[in-house]
Amino acid sequence: MNEENFYSVEEAAGELGFSPQYVRKLLREEKLAGLRVGKTWVIPYENIEGFDKETHFLDNAEIDRKSRVKIKKDVPKVLSFFSGAMGLDLGLEKAGFQTLLACEIDKASRKTIVANKPDLGVIGDIRNYSAQDVLAFAGLSKRDTVELMAGGPPCQAFSTAGKRKGFEDERGNVFLKYLALIGEIRPKYVVIENVRGLLSTKFSLEVDDDISKDFTPEFRETPGSALFYIKRRLEQYGYAVTFNLYNSANFGSPQIRERVVLMCSLDGKKLPYLNPTHSEIGDHGLKKWNTFKKAVSGMGDGCDFVKFPEKRLKYYRLLKEGQNWKNLSEDLQKEALGKSYFLGGGKTGFFRRIAWDRPAPTLVTHPAMPATDLAHPVHDRPLSVQEYKRVQEFPDHWKIMGSVLDQYRQIGNAVPVSLAKAVGDCIMSALKGTVVIPIKNFRYSRYHNTSDGLWMEEINRLNHNINLDKRQQVLNF
Repeated sequence: MNEENFYSVEEAAGELGFSPQYVRKLLREEKLAGLRVGKTWVIPYENIEGFDKETHFLDNAEIDRKSRVKIKKDVPKVLSFFSGAMGLDLGLEKAGFQTLLACEIDKASRKTIVANKPDLGVIGDIRNYSAQDVLAFAGLSKRDTVELMAGGPPCQAFSTAGKRKGFEDERGNVFLKYLALIGEIRPKYVVIENVRGLLSTKFSLEVDDDISKDFTPEFRETPGSALFYIKRRLEQYGYAVTFNLYNSANFGSPQIRERVVLMCSLDGKKLPYLNPTHSEIGDHGLKKWNTFKKAVSGMGDGCDFVKFPEKRLKYYRLLKEGQNWKNLSEDLQKEALGKSYFLGGGKTGFFRRIAWDRPAPTLVTHPAMPATDLAHPVHDRPLSVQEYKRVQEFPDHWKIMGSVLDQYRQIGNAVPVSLAKAVGDCIMSALKGTVVIPIKNFRYSRYHNTSDGLWMEEINRLNHNINLDKRQQVLNF
C-alpha cells in the first residue's frame, strides 16, 4: 500500500471540515469508504475527493462543521449567532464584513445556511459550546481578533405577542449564554437585535448573580428591568451600549418593521444612532419610503404560497388593495370577525390586503393566520414565499430550504437586509475612525422613550417612584 495515496482520519477531517470523531463514525457506518490498518483507518484520496459533502450536510443538517472560508486580509470578521436565514449576515456583508461562523439550532435554517454558504462554519445549540469551541469552528485561535459578534436571540421570550417570561423562558436563558460568550470572546463590537417587547420586559431570572442581587423585588417587576440587566452585563464586560427602536422602512426596506438594535463598543465610546436613508414623506432631504409595488416588480409568475380557507375568501373578494375588515359593512364586519369583533384594540391585522404604494406591514411567520393576514393587493391569496423574500430583501437566488411553512417562518423571522446594512455601515465607520453625525431630531419609530438615553430616564423615574413608595410605606407604618 502506497501511503502517499491515503489520508489519515485527521487529514480527511481537515479536508472535509468534519471532526475526526465524525469521520470515524462515517467509516464505521460505511458512509465513507476507507481501509482498516490495525487499529487505525486510512482513506484513499479519491474517496475524499468524490465525497459529496454538501449533499451530506443537507441530508444531515444537525452536523456541526468547521469553517473552510478563506479569511480575507484586512476584512473585519463577524461571528453570527441565531443566524436563521441569514438576513442580518447579508446586510453586514454588504457593509464589508466577512462571516466566518453561523450558530443556528433550527434544522430548516441550518439547511438554508449550508445551501447558500457551503464553506461556512456551522454550530447548533449555543449552550453546548465554549468560547474556545466557537473560535475553533470559526477557524480562529485565541490570538485572533474578532471584530464583531452579531445576532438576534430568540424573541418569543420578549415579544408583546407572547407571555413575555423574559429570562425565565428557556429561550431567555439562551440570551444569557450569548452574553456570556461575548464576555469570554470580547469582540471589538457587538450587535443584538430583538423585538420592541425587549424594551419593556420584566427581569425574571430566579438565581441571583453579581448584578441581579441588587435588584429589589419591586424593580424586578418594573417594565424594562430585563434590558437594564442586559445593559449592565455588557457594561460590566467593558462595552459602551447604544440602542434604539428602528423602523426598517427608514433604511430602504419595503416593510414597516420595528426592531430594537443594541450596538456595543469595547473601546468605551458609544456608537451613534443609525443614519436613515429614507423617510415617510421624504423630509430631511431623504428619499421617500420604498413601496411593496417596487419590491415585487419584475417577478415571474411562479410562486409558492399557502391558501386562505374558502370561508375567508368571501370577504377578501370584497376588499381592494390597502383595505381591511373595517372597509366591510358593519354586518359583514361582525360576520367576518365573529367574537373577535367585540375585542379591544385596532384589530388591523384581520382581513388585510397589502397596499401597492406603501411598504408592507411587518412580515409574520405565517401570512394566513386570522389576526395577522397578509393578502396580496389584488390576488385572492396570501403573499407568496417569493414575495416574502423580496420584502425582506433576500436576493432572488438565495435558497430558503424546508417546507413552505418552514420558508415563511425563516423569512418572517429575518432582519431586513437594508436595516442590517445600516448597522454594518455604522460599525464599519467606527472601525475606520470615521465620525458619523446622525440626523438631528429624526424620529426613528412611532413610539416614545425608545432610545437608550430617554429609556434610561424612564427607568430611573420608575425606580425613583418605587423608592418613594417604599419610604411612604415606612412613614405610614
